[in-house]
Amino acid sequence: MKLKQLSIFLENKPGALSAACRLLAKAQINIQTCTLADTQQFGILRLIVPDWERAEEVLGKNGYVVKLTEVVAIEVEDQPGGLAAILEALEGTGINVEYMYAFAGSHKALLVFRFDKPDEAIKHLQAKGIKVTGRDEILKALGGQGKVSK
Repeated sequence: MKLKQLSIFLENKPGALSAACRLLAKAQINIQTCTLADTQQFGILRLIVPDWERAEEVLGKNGYVVKLTEVVAIEVEDQPGGLAAILEALEGTGINVEYMYAFAGSHKALLVFRFDKPDEAIKHLQAKGIKVTGRDEILKALGGQGKVSK
């Protein structure tokens, strides 16, 4: 139920983002979800890709610092209150949301969370009837095809 996410550290300067994306494109690695956060000096590009092992290798061989983390994807109806219901399910558990990003599709939204205790978060969410999305389901939620690697 956990997904592998790559975090790539980039200099905060023109062309840094496009260079990393160009490497992945050249290697025929599709970016299925992403977010970019920045500071004055650097940015962190977070990606979920079908073949994270190959993406990690391609980026690493080209001098990028890449960190592998586990995230949890949750599919919700794209309507008011979807995010609130997820957060309410975790209230009082001591589980912290470190960051999250979201993508809306047709009638569904996919929320990607980095929890400090992902296994506990999954248990609490499922106990409340919240759908934690698996590797292959992430593509269906976003309207894609194929499989997300382990």
